[in-house]
Amino acid sequence: MAIYAIGDIQGCYDDLLRLLDVIAFNKHNDQLWFAGDLVNRGPKSLETLRFVKSLGDAAICVLGNHDMHLLASSCLPLLSSKKDTLSPVLDAPDRDELLDWLRHRPLFHYNAHFCLLHAGIPPQWDFTTTKNMAHIAEKTLRGANYASFLKQMYGNKPDLWSSKLKNISRLRFIVNCFTRMRYCDKDGRLDFSSSVNPGNQAHGLIPWFAMPQRKSQDMRIIFGHWSSLGYYEGHNCLAIDTGCVWGGQLTAVKLAEPVQRFSIDCVGIQKPVKTSALNL
Repeated sequence: MAIYAIGDIQGCYDDLLRLLDVIAFNKHNDQLWFAGDLVNRGPKSLETLRFVKSLGDAAICVLGNHDMHLLASSCLPLLSSKKDTLSPVLDAPDRDELLDWLRHRPLFHYNAHFCLLHAGIPPQWDFTTTKNMAHIAEKTLRGANYASFLKQMYGNKPDLWSSKLKNISRLRFIVNCFTRMRYCDKDGRLDFSSSVNPGNQAHGLIPWFAMPQRKSQDMRIIFGHWSSLGYYEGHNCLAIDTGCVWGGQLTAVKLAEPVQRFSIDCVGIQKPVKTSALNL
């Protein structure tokens, strides 16, 4: 069985189908690992969700910040911004089925060779802690009181890991790591002010994957989220968000030794803008 990891789609359904043709994807023999952000900003979030859901066990998708934003918007109707393209999902006749499927997706997935997540891991977490923290948040999202968390999810604090974090503070930190983080300061504090490519960030900020003494250095991590970083291999990490919705590329990597990259050019729906307060 071939496994392909695919970067952020963000509703660019037609581009996804073109990419699957390029890799000759066969749902009976292959598996797709989606790095999150199936939805939003692009024109066909509804079609993307329906398609990925229809793949069953042939698709693994971790949650990204736009996926979490869709779930939160379903509980807070006034949350959506003018830049969102989520209305077709929220107004669809199968809305509840799709949202229920989405909130049961993992934040973290792994096999014997690779780990998949959307954004990043704080430097204080090793593999066991990462796995346990994902489980805590996933259990909440899949539970009866998930809406209560989604209504309190937004916020940049706390920004420093402590095993003493509890309840909403711990949950918010966990979700922010898996779905939003890019940079840390030298003390391991999360920074949400910058989304630029490394080398242009504010003084003192370090890409999460380049943090010294990062406890997840032995994990081979695949992630998306960071379109300005683009395709990147280094620090035992593989970044695969190549900015499809911004007119860049949509990328798949075949998870073998060595990994093999497949990318297609995308027309793009959005123009690059400054990161919003929600870091979407």
